[in-house]
Amino acid sequence: MALTSAASKQLRTTRPDAATPTDVDTELAHLAAHCRKMPPVAALGARPLGYDGNMLRFGAPLKANVNDKGCAFGGSLSGLMTLAAWGWVTLRLRLAGVEAEVYVADSRVKYLAPLYEDLVAEAMPAEGEAWSLFVETLQHHGKARIAMQARVPMAAGGEATVFSGRFVAMRAMR
Repeated sequence: MALTSAASKQLRTTRPDAATPTDVDTELAHLAAHCRKMPPVAALGARPLGYDGNMLRFGAPLKANVNDKGCAFGGSLSGLMTLAAWGWVTLRLRLAGVEAEVYVADSRVKYLAPLYEDLVAEAMPAEGEAWSLFVETLQHHGKARIAMQARVPMAAGGEATVFSGRFVAMRAMR
């Protein structure tokens, strides 16, 4: 869809080309720095671990997120998966050169098994979600929603926790 002149000015696009590995590394570093500025995220010890073009991985040490039973605190698991999903949308927008604010709209978490190791959350769009449609909607309407999923796998196999949620991106108004 073509943008109107006013909409084009409101939506800041810095580069329309595809992301290169250097862009990904730069944007992951930016995401990590941004996360360190949020006190709850800093307290978790959360940091991006990598992005493979489809999935964003976020990690946090068990030591900073342990509960009274010696396993990962449920709130930390939920927070890390939310952060990973938010980070995925934020990273992809930045890689596309689109400035927008990203917010969680709603989410659901299922705790499946206790986790006695460092936390690693893996986030990606929910099945059936189309990134191009999300960006097109954001460009045309200034707001778009995308369903995301995340999980915390266990080293021995299986999943400790799963997450599903919707995120909203809104055109940056600066």
